[in-house]
Amino acid sequence: MTVKPAEGATLEDWQATIERQFGADHLEWQTEEGIRVKALYTADDIQGLPHINSLPGFAPFLRGPQASMYAGRPWTIRQYAGFSSAEESNGFYKRTLAAGGQGISVAFDLATQRGYDSDHPRVFADVGKTGVAIDSVEDMKILFDGIPLDKVSVSMTMNGAALPILACLIVAAEEQGVDQGALSGTIQNDVLKEFVVRNTYIYPLRPSMRIVRDIIAYASEHMPKFNPISISGYHFQEAGAPPALELAYTLADGKEYIKTALSAGLTIDQFAPRLSFFWGIGMNFYVEIAKLRAARVLWSQIVDEFSPTTPKSRILRAHSQTSGWSLTEQDPYNNIVRTTLEAMAAVFGGTQSLHTNAFDEAIALPSETSARIARNTQLILQEESGITNVIDPWGGSYMMESLTQAMIDQASQLIAEIDAAGGMTQAVEQGLPKMRIEEFAASRQARIDRNEHVIVGVNKFPPPDEAPLETREIDNAAVLENQIRRLASLRANRDEPATQAALAMLQQAAQNDASNLLVVTIDAIRAKATVGEVCETLERVWGRHRVTSATISGVYASAYRDDPDWNTLVRSVEQFERDQGRRPRMLVGKLGQDGHDRGAKIIATAFADIGFDVDMSPMFSTPRELAKQAVENDVHVVGISSLAGGHKILVPQVMEALREFGADETLVVVGGVIPQADYAFLLSLGVAGIYGPGTRIPQAAISIMDAIQRQTQSHA
Repeated sequence: MTVKPAEGATLEDWQATIERQFGADHLEWQTEEGIRVKALYTADDIQGLPHINSLPGFAPFLRGPQASMYAGRPWTIRQYAGFSSAEESNGFYKRTLAAGGQGISVAFDLATQRGYDSDHPRVFADVGKTGVAIDSVEDMKILFDGIPLDKVSVSMTMNGAALPILACLIVAAEEQGVDQGALSGTIQNDVLKEFVVRNTYIYPLRPSMRIVRDIIAYASEHMPKFNPISISGYHFQEAGAPPALELAYTLADGKEYIKTALSAGLTIDQFAPRLSFFWGIGMNFYVEIAKLRAARVLWSQIVDEFSPTTPKSRILRAHSQTSGWSLTEQDPYNNIVRTTLEAMAAVFGGTQSLHTNAFDEAIALPSETSARIARNTQLILQEESGITNVIDPWGGSYMMESLTQAMIDQASQLIAEIDAAGGMTQAVEQGLPKMRIEEFAASRQARIDRNEHVIVGVNKFPPPDEAPLETREIDNAAVLENQIRRLASLRANRDEPATQAALAMLQQAAQNDASNLLVVTIDAIRAKATVGEVCETLERVWGRHRVTSATISGVYASAYRDDPDWNTLVRSVEQFERDQGRRPRMLVGKLGQDGHDRGAKIIATAFADIGFDVDMSPMFSTPRELAKQAVENDVHVVGISSLAGGHKILVPQVMEALREFGADETLVVVGGVIPQADYAFLLSLGVAGIYGPGTRIPQAAISIMDAIQRQTQSHA
């Protein structure tokens, strides 16, 4: 029924009509972080807003960083990809550029991201799995063979090993005949968020921040077209942060990096124009647009605190990527629609470049077909929709301007909380951002499991039947063998005394805070040192960061307080404890170098709320280390969280190690991104349960409790 107020009706008349016909719930709703969003906005809502009459290209840049925006030049289309070997990735990049791609975004494998050479014993299952393996400048030269580095912008998602990877790019460009001053692109180099959510750190936080400082200082002097840092909110959102929290923590990180660069003796105008940001774009369409608009205003205000003399220093320059978390394994073609909506939100928000995720990434690495659809999504928006013809079409919108100001206000409060903690470095050391994000992640998962947060095809309108989706599978045996062979050849043919001398200079520089580490790293890479050797040299001085996993409690259970099925599950756990003299005990483990632990943390906190005793393995455990911890802790079940495609290698080794330790009765279950085609293989090993994306945690808990009880009874 459509309600149409009479001519001349007031806003109060409208509100009364809606409340009478539909109830007060139709008058407003709240975002996850508590921002009120009304069903109807009027001119009264934008009265007195401070930036309502601003123009694009002028401070505080509410309506866009450039005066002409897309009417002058559309956003840059990027595809974030890396496939196993440098040769295969090189071919993909060339095809992407030929088909309309406008920049390269390199995905590195986890071994490279964590600073290990491919022949290191801890990374055999990670080499070439989630990106390209780069062990030396020789690999980097192959990666960009035939791609002119003075003409193509290169973005590299690299943090912990940023020094050797950026040095490899610089030296590879030199061998192409391209001066480093001509290089354009970005290296992520955002280590603060690694300690909060993504976990691909290498060294402790303080020396890691020195690396950030030295890269910004070097690039400011020698690489004027290159962005020395991409301050990333994307990973905050993927870990569970709602938009306002992502906005606040990302800008607080940026503020900390400004202070870090200033400590190197730079002025704000020497580096601020080359700082860039990286946003995640989720399914909350209006809020995501408002987030990007608010970000530019807030960043302009933050930079203004440091007295810049050029407007360019105050511009927030942004890349965006559609959400990976919002993609579903169930009914996966729905993901094409989700990605399109997220891409439109990024564009309406004024992003300057964009990566669109492929629809099959909740199941496996993207196929050629799905990557083409993702890229063409952007091409269609640019070429067919007319979106680029109007600059900030949301400007002046009663709703959007009001919502943007609400985002500014909410994020300002959260930034103030970080400032009160002493800045982001100290806040990270205190664990504040991590705790906030994990609370939101657990709360959202509970709402999904209770059907309060709708995901079409998962908890509402599920498909009756699903045909298996053909997905890309990476068999890393060949690339691992090739990388080991290439490393052996490199070491056999280099000038070994020169290499060791360069590494010794690097070690000395790490002990001397006045030295610029990128300068000596470039020398080491020229001398054919490997990525792993550079990182190991620095590790000898600083050590490798270790973290003890901790979980929150009570957040997930609070959503189920009055749920009868939940209470029945809790009682079954209590009955088990009375019968067996102890609670069911689970070890939740992450294997290999995958640092994405959102799923593992949510499982751990939810099962603890149910009544399980829950242990978590240290990050980056080997199969043998995980099995040993399971035996020492006498657990009933080991739950392995897998997102990086290594389950067919790592899970069998866990089960073999359990048998070796005499604990073959310990149950093993697996969850995460696991293609349906791999289920039969895992079940044939004796895996007791597989729980893919979209599995409701209470259902998984019931299944696991049943398996534990059967196992206990069989050994009674």
